[in-house]
Amino acid sequence: MKVALTFNLRSSSWKYDLGKGSEDFFAEWDEESTIEAVRDALGQYHEVTLIEADDEAFEKLRKARPDIVFNMSEGLYGASRESHIPAMLEFLGIPYTGSDPLTLALCLDKSRAKEVLSYYGLPTAKFQLFSSPGEPLTLERFPLIVKPLYEGSSKGIWSNSVVRSEEELRKGVERILSTYQQPALVEEYLEGREFTIALLGNGEETKVLPVIEILVHSLPKEIEPIYSYEAKWILDTAENPIEIFQCPAKIDPSLKGKIEQVCLKAFRVLRCRDWCRIDLRLDASGMPHILELNPLPGVLPNPDSHSCFPKAAFTAGITYQELICEVLQIASRRVGLLSTLKEV
Repeated sequence: MKVALTFNLRSSSWKYDLGKGSEDFFAEWDEESTIEAVRDALGQYHEVTLIEADDEAFEKLRKARPDIVFNMSEGLYGASRESHIPAMLEFLGIPYTGSDPLTLALCLDKSRAKEVLSYYGLPTAKFQLFSSPGEPLTLERFPLIVKPLYEGSSKGIWSNSVVRSEEELRKGVERILSTYQQPALVEEYLEGREFTIALLGNGEETKVLPVIEILVHSLPKEIEPIYSYEAKWILDTAENPIEIFQCPAKIDPSLKGKIEQVCLKAFRVLRCRDWCRIDLRLDASGMPHILELNPLPGVLPNPDSHSCFPKAAFTAGITYQELICEVLQIASRRVGLLSTLKEV
């Protein structure tokens, strides 16, 4: 098959007048090594064309006319940026991997996703949106955690995002509003263990890969026990990795069953497709609560980089190349394309 790989390259960030004042702005975009690894995996079986998801992407896709697109693009502008390339592909009638524009936009808007989850009875922390730092606080108790509304990859979530007083809350909200130019999501802080879960498939065939526990309580004492930008991108690097992941997580069968059940239902009600990573945290009573869904999960190829989806796959006995090819195969089956990929 002719496969196009769409992506946003971190080294191309100089092209865009974006993210001034935000040192983590391009955290979601991929390094060249990741794009090369995905291309090489797909290239074992297919003719692969690289298409950077920039302002010329539509015309490049129109001319290339691939059989299917392996979509990794995070988008350039706005709260619905992750849906831009899939929307172009639907306009052009080109199938692609992953979720559709509505699901991608919905999952990036954490408050809307939480509203849908709550409607279906799925547990998620109570929250409030702030469009200005002076709005009255309606949540009942501290500590709270302050996040940007439309971000991923722990962007905007730092150790000082956990606030324990109204003064700290107002400062945190002001930081989000001024730095990220978007509303601040304020949630009740969940005190328990943190997990991330990778899912592959569609419908009844969706499978849950081994559960990963993020050992946030093993972070240095001066760092809040959350998977913050410091923990993900500063303290834990491929050059100096820290033991922050445990896969499979050491949990009893009852909790494992609850986590899997919650994730499968969330995957279904938010209409995710092909693959997704879901972050959860336990409350004080041990009940899993959904933090967010990531229908465009990161796939760093270096095991020392502690990329969650590949780590879960490795634990399940799936190589990096097999993971990438399986995602394409799952999508190919969904859209009715014949695939020459080997089963993994």
